[in-house]
Amino acid sequence: MSDIASSGAAAAPDTPGWVTLLMAVACGMIAANLYYAQPLIGLISHDLGMSPGAAGLIVTMTQVGYGTGLLFLVPLGDLIENRKLIVSVLSIAVLALIGALLARNDVQFLASALFIGIGSVAIQIIVPFAAYLAPAEQRGRVVGNVMSGLMVGIMLARPVSSLITDFSSWHVVFILSIAMMVALGLVLLRALPRRQPPPGPSYGGLIASMVMLVRTTPILRRRALYQAGMFGAFSLFWTTSPLWLASPAFGMSQSGIALVALAGAAGAVAAPIAGRIADHGWSRPASAIAMSLGAVAFLLTHLAEPGSTLSLGLLITAAIVLDFGVSANLVLGQRLIYALGDEYRSRLNGLYMATFFCGGAIGSALGGWAFAQGGWNAASWIGFSLPVLALLFFATEKRG
Repeated sequence: MSDIASSGAAAAPDTPGWVTLLMAVACGMIAANLYYAQPLIGLISHDLGMSPGAAGLIVTMTQVGYGTGLLFLVPLGDLIENRKLIVSVLSIAVLALIGALLARNDVQFLASALFIGIGSVAIQIIVPFAAYLAPAEQRGRVVGNVMSGLMVGIMLARPVSSLITDFSSWHVVFILSIAMMVALGLVLLRALPRRQPPPGPSYGGLIASMVMLVRTTPILRRRALYQAGMFGAFSLFWTTSPLWLASPAFGMSQSGIALVALAGAAGAVAAPIAGRIADHGWSRPASAIAMSLGAVAFLLTHLAEPGSTLSLGLLITAAIVLDFGVSANLVLGQRLIYALGDEYRSRLNGLYMATFFCGGAIGSALGGWAFAQGGWNAASWIGFSLPVLALLFFATEKRG
């Protein structure tokens, strides 16, 4: 396997299309690890004797681990040979999944959840790597294709884990995930090209430079905050809509809710479309449309009587529209940020992802609180406001 030049551009035309497809599939499979446990919290907490407070920490610990990995592991993509780094970080996820499978109490499972999040940041080393391999004029398309795999993984993880558990147990979900991660690691080790970044700062200097990048890169700050609003709305929607569907208004079973989530995954098709649009230089109007779709999605859910067939249809439509907007805005932001420079692309990606992931955590927390206080009506209006705030902030951006 030949080395890839530090810029990645020279070797990109010879990069086979199946490598991009492999990266997309890998991102989806790894991202799913972050979400498998979310619909299974009740079953896991019952089997391990967790208190309600400890059960609520299952999702939180995974998010904390992912955020930690974004800030302290992803930047290593600018320092360490990328293929080796991807497989090494993925190995952390495999060990953590084994720990979760074998956990016998809440402390063991929560510690495993933390490291599942840390190991899952292999995704965010793969995505900049894909950008390195792509020629500049096709970078948006390649990143969009890879990100479509990630979004499909996010959307399918919860319904798939629910459906598997309906026929077996939550342990089977983790057994299957472990097997898939081991197989994936072996394939990536054999199939990915090598890429050794050019000499740069030490690890300490690498981390310290991230503060400078935030201060001196306004496009990074803006795109991260736009996506924080969008991902906050996304997390709020998928935290509260299952609660609404399970409420007396709809009275849906876990399997029915899983099918709704499966339908929503269709919105992931936006990622490759957005990448092509960005390659043509149309990021600004496309960003406005993407953020507007995020707001429109929540309005759709208020157009029919809750619990009616039309209301269910509109909710599914809203899920697709919201996921479309979130996926598109994510890729549009990445395309702009990745154009800033090869030598610190991994650090930029880590900062971008960490920022909007915080927005997702805030949106999820706000959604749960609002639904408890005022049901879907209260939660959905908060969800509507998040992309609207992002759109208003976007309106202050100077052209060019």
